[in-house]
Amino acid sequence: MTTVADLKGQTVAFAASGGLDSCTVTKWLTENGVKVVCFTADIAQPDESNFDEIETRMRACGAADYVAIPLHDMIAESGVEVIQFQAKYEGAYWNTTGIGRHVIVAGMVAEMKKRGARVLSHGATGRGNDQVRFQLCTNMLAPEFTVYAPWRDREFLKKFPGRSEMIDYCNGYKLPIKASKNAPYSTDANLLGLTHEAGKLEHLTTDPWFVTPGMGVLPKDAPDAPETVSVRFEQGRPVAFNGKKTTAFEAIRAANALGGKHAVGICTHLVENRFVGIKSRGVYEAPGMELLGTAYAYLLQLVLDRRGRELFDQLSLFVAKQIYQGYGFDLATHMARSALAPINAIATGTIKLKLYKGRAEFEAAEDVPHQMYSEANASMEAIGSFDHADSEGFLRVLQVSARALAANGQVVAPTWAK
Repeated sequence: MTTVADLKGQTVAFAASGGLDSCTVTKWLTENGVKVVCFTADIAQPDESNFDEIETRMRACGAADYVAIPLHDMIAESGVEVIQFQAKYEGAYWNTTGIGRHVIVAGMVAEMKKRGARVLSHGATGRGNDQVRFQLCTNMLAPEFTVYAPWRDREFLKKFPGRSEMIDYCNGYKLPIKASKNAPYSTDANLLGLTHEAGKLEHLTTDPWFVTPGMGVLPKDAPDAPETVSVRFEQGRPVAFNGKKTTAFEAIRAANALGGKHAVGICTHLVENRFVGIKSRGVYEAPGMELLGTAYAYLLQLVLDRRGRELFDQLSLFVAKQIYQGYGFDLATHMARSALAPINAIATGTIKLKLYKGRAEFEAAEDVPHQMYSEANASMEAIGSFDHADSEGFLRVLQVSARALAANGQVVAPTWAK
């Protein structure tokens, strides 16, 4: 395991968000004879009103240099892929931070190679998922790099057993931190969403509605009148929002604004299973992902047949776990992308949603050239080419196996059916 002593006199590329951990680690490494170059990914963090302030904070903490990496398009493209896979971890979390870490590492590795840096450091805790994501993504994209995690360094842990000691340390040096011991929770953000954890959220007796939304409003504060929105997808990509042509980045940003206004995807509560084996409680905001993702889900209902749907659902579950656990760059995920390509090719259509008090509900579908749905065949009226009487032969075939099960004692009715 790499320790701070091993890094003395070396240059470390540190993934800096500008928060408490970033300030503490940068100052502490500098004190221990390490040259720290802070790399900050610009992934359209909605909680940073002035991105340039991060550089000011990090230089004040001792950073020898600072590199801002513009990754708006990369984070947007990753978000589109998450939507295409419907990759929600444990059914509710849009993997906003998980995929965000993949984007940060991809951006950092490219910049580090340009500058000849070979040690990537991060401030992720040893109890969480992010340490795994930073580690595995770096190992896969740049196996020759060393990954240094202060939160797994005994020397760092001895000095900083928790956030309180870090705050005292930073205040002692008058470092420009925003954190305080009274903060009710911590937040991580990017274009795709916000994650709120720790603090009061660690207590299950505390309801999640005390969280102040950063990307919208709570359902009780949303407009009293519903609003309709249309999203046009072509080959799996959002190309128009409310009739206006759009890029992936602009689509997500517009969906964030409109979804947040109506409390869509705001304050999703989840007690999830972290990869390290412990439970974690979080409150998530992802208005744009929820809005666009819901529209895409309705489109998939129209174009996928039964067997295609079964395979897609398996891909979705698999990729959601892959991203969450930091395996988004491996062969298995690449194989899943290949399997998804034929689905994307037919995912074209316009979906209209009604947004109201935290809900995004289906309103209409138009111009879906590959849809399997047929009004005529599905109708209970005497129209279409499907003859009700034709089902007689179909049912005669099915009854053979049903009766065989009964004849061979393989039918066991549940207690409620007896």
